[in-house]
Amino acid sequence: MTGLEITLLYLIAAVLGVALFRFLQLPAMLGYLAVGVVIGPNALALAGDPSTAQHLAEFGVVFLMFSIGLEFSLPKIKAMRTLVFGLGAAQVAATILIVLAASVALGWMWPRGWSRPEAYGLVLGGVFAMSSTAILVKLLADRLELESEHGRHIIGVLLFQDLAVVPLLVLIPALASPGRQLVMTLAWAALKAAVVLAVILLAGGRVLRPWLRLVVRRRSDELFMLNLLLITLGLAWLTQLAGLSLALGAFLAGMLIAETEFRHQVEADIRPFRDVLLGLFFITIGMLLDWRLVVAQWWVVLLLATLPVLVKAAIVLGAERLLGTPPGLALRTALWLAPAGEFGIVLLNLAAAHHLLPPALLSSVLAAVVLSMLAAPFLAQHIDAIVLKFVASEWMLASLHLTDIARQTIKIQRHVIICGYGRCGQNLGQLLHDEGIAYVALDLDPDRVSKTRASGRSVVYGDASRLSSLQAAGLTRASAMAITYVDQRSALRVLQLVRAHAPQLPVIVRTRDDAPLDELRAAGATEVVPEVLEGALMLASQTMAVAGVPLQRVLTRLRAARAERYSLLRDYFHGIDDPGSSLELRDKTRLKPLTLPPGALAVGCRLEALNLHGAQVAKVHRADGHVLQPEPELVLSAGDTLVLSGPPEALALAEDALLGGG
Repeated sequence: MTGLEITLLYLIAAVLGVALFRFLQLPAMLGYLAVGVVIGPNALALAGDPSTAQHLAEFGVVFLMFSIGLEFSLPKIKAMRTLVFGLGAAQVAATILIVLAASVALGWMWPRGWSRPEAYGLVLGGVFAMSSTAILVKLLADRLELESEHGRHIIGVLLFQDLAVVPLLVLIPALASPGRQLVMTLAWAALKAAVVLAVILLAGGRVLRPWLRLVVRRRSDELFMLNLLLITLGLAWLTQLAGLSLALGAFLAGMLIAETEFRHQVEADIRPFRDVLLGLFFITIGMLLDWRLVVAQWWVVLLLATLPVLVKAAIVLGAERLLGTPPGLALRTALWLAPAGEFGIVLLNLAAAHHLLPPALLSSVLAAVVLSMLAAPFLAQHIDAIVLKFVASEWMLASLHLTDIARQTIKIQRHVIICGYGRCGQNLGQLLHDEGIAYVALDLDPDRVSKTRASGRSVVYGDASRLSSLQAAGLTRASAMAITYVDQRSALRVLQLVRAHAPQLPVIVRTRDDAPLDELRAAGATEVVPEVLEGALMLASQTMAVAGVPLQRVLTRLRAARAERYSLLRDYFHGIDDPGSSLELRDKTRLKPLTLPPGALAVGCRLEALNLHGAQVAKVHRADGHVLQPEPELVLSAGDTLVLSGPPEALALAEDALLGGG
């Protein structure tokens, strides 16, 4: 196959695989791995030798490590130092040591088949010590548990795992050295890593910020992106030149840029490169998987997929209990962190490149890691039930938690339930307090709850998407509810519970824009407040007031716009940079200007005589500057500009009808 044909094959396979796995609500990463298995030399053999794409795919790991470097924030690490360097370090170290001990024991019992037990143990220990940052963070975010207590513990451990990858990237290549030279090789690699790290961080920190500021002043997106790629790949090349890995240099580049004011812009710019190249990397990894060996050694795969998960869960549980963590929280954290992760695959690929694992074992371990990652979303759905079943005190804690919520509301009637107590919820609570209206706010951030309760606010720790929390907050006695966060999935869940148990309760929902407005209204929202449209109203009112429009007229305009339920503002002129443009908004109403040239079919016709296929004429601008209302008897002239309103398909048909194209 030619290079172009192979590229097209990768793209087609990636699109189909990712689409299927996203439809099944599974991570795209697993779709890439499955695609690699199918088109690889051990299955359909469509893509030929995976080494043809290996060099390009390595850049996926480079940009992944760069992104991890961007997340390496010293203040964040310092704030979570007990979790990161206590719980996280204990989990990684204990996992590696236990796997290493098991490997040494296996080498003692089977010296011929397990020839390098120390190297095998360190590699497998590093692989199984990792959890999936990408999968776990997304699952926690979907369940609104990122700021929960167990969410903070999980993030702390994931941070240390990400940091632990850096020394492992140095250690694994050094393990390829002969046994007698291993100590010297490790010492030399550590010395080189320390020198390179010091030079890059000390010299780079002084040079990088002024240089990026100079680049930004040129006001060129292309120049900024070119410099970003140069910094990332240049530092990766320097570390490789020093005998270290490309990924280590990329990590250092991310650390340097994280200390500048350009961090968030860089993160947004680099994401497309990272995601595409990382997808290619996982495809090439999938191509290494020999399914025939997996079938022949299915019991080995099953053992490697379950035993490390159980061991890692036991390690996290034990470490949490030693730190004095309550049993329920400890078990919940352990179950979340038990499955394997993408960095395990990165380390496995590095070990394979240095021939540190037998080929037969490589496929079995890779299959076990993939199965473990596949199990993570399904395990997350049942963690609460598992904790309640095995931890007797969790029932009591849950009861005390609901009792605490109920105690806040037991004496009040006709109050407002505020779901989420961030900036928006706090502003709403303050306004309700000023008006003498009682409220109870539910929030999942324990720090925020403790601080606001200490100041006398009526805030409790609770999940608004759970019926028990809503009932404890006085759902049936409340006068209104406000959902102040912008998670649509959770808002729909809350609306479902309210409509089932308190259908008379008015619910006001906050959204980013008007895209989910109809869906939320259909689910039972009394009112939906899109931030974008409210911001447009406020901007318009301030502009009109500054321009000299009387205040009473400004207020009348605002009331009219809201009375029409934002219908005037929901029509908009579509732009190429609109988020989620063609797919999410294809059925939404838009505005489109159309100027009638001489000879157009609509010239000389009345508006009422035209078939606009469902589109509407909002305004008519004459060539002389006059703006006319779209009266039915209005006769159109050449040079008139019609502002059309309607869905994209209707606008296209209306344009053909007006110009004579169909």
